[in-house]
Amino acid sequence: MKILVADDDRVSRRLMERMLQQNGYEVITAENGRQVVDELAKEGGPRLAVINWMMPELDGPGVCREVRATHGDSYIYILLLTSKQAHEDVVEGLQAGADDYLTKPCHPAELKARLHTGRRVLQLEDKLVEAREEMRFKATHDALTSLWDRGAIFSLLQSELSRSIRDHSPVSVLLCDIDHFKQINDVYGHQTGDEVLEELSTRLLDAVRAHDAVGRYGGEEFLIVLGGCDRDNLKERAEHVRKSICASPFMTAQGPIPVSLSVGAITIENWRNSDAIGPYLKQVDAALYQAKALGRDRVVYAETLVSV
Repeated sequence: MKILVADDDRVSRRLMERMLQQNGYEVITAENGRQVVDELAKEGGPRLAVINWMMPELDGPGVCREVRATHGDSYIYILLLTSKQAHEDVVEGLQAGADDYLTKPCHPAELKARLHTGRRVLQLEDKLVEAREEMRFKATHDALTSLWDRGAIFSLLQSELSRSIRDHSPVSVLLCDIDHFKQINDVYGHQTGDEVLEELSTRLLDAVRAHDAVGRYGGEEFLIVLGGCDRDNLKERAEHVRKSICASPFMTAQGPIPVSLSVGAITIENWRNSDAIGPYLKQVDAALYQAKALGRDRVVYAETLVSV
């Protein structure tokens, strides 16, 4: 584990570095408070720090205050080394943001024990962050496919439309439906149907750009938001998505199954905040309905709708 050691005294700093290296730490050193702040701000920087109270440019409490004020991504456990004995000095250091303190000269065994406590605190924080991210993911993603759920994909569509106002760029939307999905469930069983949904989700993600959004609209329907995609590019993009599904059979526990998509497509341009999204979704849904009525495995564009 990385640890930062900060002391303006070169000999003390080197002794501390050697002792921590012997205990398995990857040690980074600094000789003044400003270097400490810079090192701790780096991506992938140390999350454990042993810093001296008295340092040039910025003292230990000053480092603590600045780190706590600016570093919000992941917690940094700071152990303050001080020769100060007065209670008010200790209180000042802890109130500045230090997690613990040791008086100098410190005993190696005590330093080791206190750093072990710091590591436990960081491990607990990591578990809490992981649990929070898992809850956030579950709140916005479909449990089976891990795609955005209906509410989240609508929210992303609204965000993309708002961005299109600032950038004066179009947004295209694809509404996709798996052809004859009920027949797949009836013939092969719902577990195989779930396999198809999972594989289809993977293929859809592979068929779009990293910054496009794919969500499960409901059942066997999927909504894809293509930011910056105009009418001229929509046909190529929509056909690429469709062909990515039917190009090869889906391999399932029941054997290979041919799968195809019907797709409704629309480009939204000159969006205004006052515009309702409902009419556009109604148009793309009508385009999808016509794609199925015309024989499935095809794309129909909302502006080309005709009576059938």
